[in-house]
Order: sequence, then structure tokens, then C-alpha cells
Amino acid sequence: MEKDYILDLMRSKKTVFTFKDLILLWTESDVNFVKKKIHRYVKAGKMNAVRRGIYSKDKNYDKYELATKIYTPSYVSMETTLGAAGITFQLYSQIFVASYTTKEIECDGQKYSYKKIKDTILTNQIGIESRENYSIASPERAFLDVIYLNKDYHFDNLSALNWEKVREILPIYGGNKRMAKMVKMYHEAFTADLPADSRAQEGGGSASDGKATN
Repeated sequence: MEKDYILDLMRSKKTVFTFKDLILLWTESDVNFVKKKIHRYVKAGKMNAVRRGIYSKDKNYDKYELATKIYTPSYVSMETTLGAAGITFQLYSQIFVASYTTKEIECDGQKYSYKKIKDTILTNQIGIESRENYSIASPERAFLDVIYLNKDYHFDNLSALNWEKVREILPIYGGNKRMAKMVKMYHEAFTADLPADSRAQEGGGSASDGKATN
């Protein structure tokens, strides 16, 4: 009996597949055979070609999953995470992604904005949440990514941040003095708006306790 490759595809929890993913899923070592199968399925409408070397079951794929498949390693971050957490109020149509390159691309009408992050930061898993098929920054990691990439930035609602987590994540940025100074400034601005009793609780430690050496 001929193997049902489409059934294997439908059973997978993934919605987006690279060529390598399909080779592994179908357990086929013959690259040309896999290429022919993909071509035939796409032509027959049984698979969707998203962009060169990337495919989906259909057009209802997870856009965050695609975002982290186009360039790897990568994770969803910055304004996408901050907007969902209510830390920034401005809504962006594009999906923001931390990666090893800076690129602006568009697939199926969706814009993706990739921002280059230093490799040692990009591959550090502190503050990164693993979802079923993609990785996404926690609000605190996204907050720090934005500070890393911008010399000045307006945040609308800093009360959504866990400042203890900010302190825990900050050192992965290599003791960046500018970042430490900005984190301290944002934390002081946040605590200044709090009632006196809440301000005392927040003042237990500086938000810039990640040692700044550079």
C-alpha cells in the first residue's frame, strides 16, 4: 500500500513546514522524491506554497509559526508581545520578530518585521516562552529587546511588567550601561506614579540590578 503523505501532513500539529520538516515528517531520504511530491500536492491544491521552501496545510496557518520559520533562530517579540500585554497601546499590523538579520518581508498580505539581535542574546532562552510551534518573548523580555534596539521609546503602561523578571533577564544583554540606565529611568518613572504604600513595596531593589560593565 502506498504511503499516505497527506494524511501524515494533516495529523501533524504543525501548520507550517520547511522542506527539511517534510523530509523528516515523511521519513524520506530521497530529496528529489520529496520535491516531486510537494510539487504535485501544491499543484493539486492539497498543500499551500507560502514562499520558497516553506509550505502549509492550507491558507489558515499560524502566522507566528510562519514568522519563526522564515528565519531561524527567531522568536516573536517587541511590539507584537508588548501590544498583546497592554504595555503599548498602538496597534501594528505587522508581526515583529527578533532574529539574526534585519528584514521587512510580506507573505500572503501579512508584513513581518525582523530585527537583528546579537547571537548570544538571541539564543538565550531566559524570558522566552515555548508555544506548541513557535517561541515568543515574555512581556519583560520584549520590553528589554525594545530598549536594546531603541535609544528612546515610549511605553504606555509599565504596570503590566514584572520588574523582578526584568531584573533577572537584564544581564543577558551583556552588562549594557545604556540599557541599565534606561531600565532604571523607566522603573523610577513607573514608581513615581504609584501610591505611597505601593511605591515602598516596589522600591525593594533597583530594576537595573543586572550588573552594567560595558
